[in-house]
Amino acid sequence: MIKLTDKVVIITGASSGIGLASAKLFANAGAKIVIAARRESILQDVAKDIAQQGGEVRVMAGDVCSEQYHRNLVEFTLAEFGRLDVAFNNAGALGRPGPVTEMSLDDWHTLMQTNLTSGFLAAKYQIPAMLRNQSGSLIFTSSFVGFTTGFPLQSAYAASKAGLIGLTKALATEFGSQGIRVNALLPGGTNTDMAREFGDSEEVQTFVKNIHALKRIAAPEEIAQSALYLASDMSGFTTGSAMLVDGGVSVCKT
Repeated sequence: MIKLTDKVVIITGASSGIGLASAKLFANAGAKIVIAARRESILQDVAKDIAQQGGEVRVMAGDVCSEQYHRNLVEFTLAEFGRLDVAFNNAGALGRPGPVTEMSLDDWHTLMQTNLTSGFLAAKYQIPAMLRNQSGSLIFTSSFVGFTTGFPLQSAYAASKAGLIGLTKALATEFGSQGIRVNALLPGGTNTDMAREFGDSEEVQTFVKNIHALKRIAAPEEIAQSALYLASDMSGFTTGSAMLVDGGVSVCKT
């Protein structure tokens, strides 16, 4: 089993889906974790569950669109655990789908702030903390949408997630010589609340499953396993990558 023994990890979007699965998995692998999301009551429930399983966990709720929150989150982590080794910047949103010709500027800006600007703000405060150790792993949750696949009515989402890949590559080259690795994780269809926003009817679910080579969607725990690899020393020579964990959706034509 991959271990994160005594590594200190921030996980955003940890109240549900991939973030929740990752929080449980990382804690079970020995990490000390700080879980972050907007819904404090749910985070507290997650923390209680992790603690009952023997994990070491702290909670700090807030909005990833806020620069002050990212500053406070890192300061809190350092105060509680003394260091920062890994940050899984997983929080994101699907946004309001629709044709670009009818999209409001407010809707565009909101999604960019949530999915892309939040990644910039996270890195701005996480990287200096990691530089204290001359090592660290940053992970951003991007998507196959906007990278290998385009969907109609998803232009803002695709642009925001593709932007994270560009940010990943730039940061990997900027800080690699100082021991910081930066990677983007690109899940395929995954059984999360956000995925159900895309469409929860049987027809849509069948369509989504069938565009994958495996003819199914992932459980959040499967994506968390790949995040665990990127967080761990097992991926010590992996940086600047857009790591597809997509069930073959990028190659499937049948």
